[in-house]
Amino acid sequence: MSIEVWVCYLIAIMVLTASPGPSVFLCITKSVTEGFFASLFTAMGSLTAIVGILTLSFIGLGVVIYSSDLAFNLIKWAGAVYLIYLGLRAFTSKENSFSVESQCRKNNSNRLSNYVSGFIVGASNPKAIVFFTALFPQFINPSEPLLFQYLVFVSTFATLEFLWLLTYAYLGHRSSRWLSTKGRAQLFNKLTGGVFISAGILLSNTSKASA
Repeated sequence: MSIEVWVCYLIAIMVLTASPGPSVFLCITKSVTEGFFASLFTAMGSLTAIVGILTLSFIGLGVVIYSSDLAFNLIKWAGAVYLIYLGLRAFTSKENSFSVESQCRKNNSNRLSNYVSGFIVGASNPKAIVFFTALFPQFINPSEPLLFQYLVFVSTFATLEFLWLLTYAYLGHRSSRWLSTKGRAQLFNKLTGGVFISAGILLSNTSKASA
């Protein structure tokens, strides 16, 4: 693998991972409402899902998923429904403030659910599916060792994705002190609820051509 190919891939991945999407907003929300530690598990779930998509793309199954209308639509609608569910739950929340005590209780009891939430949102992102099935293969040189290329591409992506998710989550966590004032939690929940509902609606209207 030439350094030029890796740099081009790095630039493409930096743009993809730095752009805020459903996974980023989910990590921010978890960090604010349940603490930074909760967002760590959410980020790990999202990363697991997207690395899985990358792996499927590498071995060719991603192309099958992308070319199948049924598979693509099932993944798309599952993600859209879940995002709208998250949005409705946040929008209708009666919580007035985010206390440290409540964050600690949630952290101890919801680690698995945070991971699963991140995984579902990450796996249902059609932009990731399209990117890794349509663009990712263009960086692969079939005349060179495939395992080495896979390890380089995956490690590069995983590092950047995880760092960006944690960066956004940390910024959200830093704002939690301001949100701890009574009444501001409701404002945050309504704003994030609206974002998730909007993301779910946009996702439901996504086609393979526009993704």
